[in-house]
Amino acid sequence: MDTPIILEARHISKKFYDPSEFTVLSDISFSINKGEFVSVVGKSGCGKSTLLYILSTMDTDYEGELVIDQESMADKKEKELAKIRNDKIGFVFQFHYLLNEFTVLRNIMLPALKQDRFSEKEIEEKARQKLEMLDMGKLANKKPNKLSGGEKQRVAIARALINEPHIIMGDEPTGNLDKKNSEIVFDIFQRLSTEFNKTLLIVTHDNSFASRTNRLIEMEDGRIIRQ
Repeated sequence: MDTPIILEARHISKKFYDPSEFTVLSDISFSINKGEFVSVVGKSGCGKSTLLYILSTMDTDYEGELVIDQESMADKKEKELAKIRNDKIGFVFQFHYLLNEFTVLRNIMLPALKQDRFSEKEIEEKARQKLEMLDMGKLANKKPNKLSGGEKQRVAIARALINEPHIIMGDEPTGNLDKKNSEIVFDIFQRLSTEFNKTLLIVTHDNSFASRTNRLIEMEDGRIIRQ
């Protein structure tokens, strides 16, 4: 059986106009299959993060077409895109953006509470399962400001998983971590891909991380030079 394509970029280009016209992405085309673990690499300023923001539907000002889960994002209103983001994409950033006024468990629950698809009790149970899956069940009732950097990033991964997204996108998810915690995050991502058939698209400067992913997309000056 053919593996379904989860995400497809078709001839995506983008320009900035401040202070003068500048092409930041030029004719980007590629597709990612379900279960693939893909990294995007390239020097600072090559357009990696700009591309990720377009692929995550957060930036709609571009030429070309984005298709997520066989559905074109063209002409969708912001409300529709917000729903697609919440339902189909999980985010892990360099900075975890956890809310210190809530417990770890509640932080993980928030995207699912927003979705309003399950009862609070069911969402809590799912959040606990994600924590157990990442060997962090004992942290459920702690506040994020009591956690180490590595623990915070694992909580952020659990939060990204809560709505069972089609694809997890990461923007430098190990950028603030030491080698040991970077390894832990890599192992979690690899497990998500191999054991749980999750799709991952990770922008990274970490060559050791990128070289061990299933596939590497290399960018230079707004273009893909290898994929």
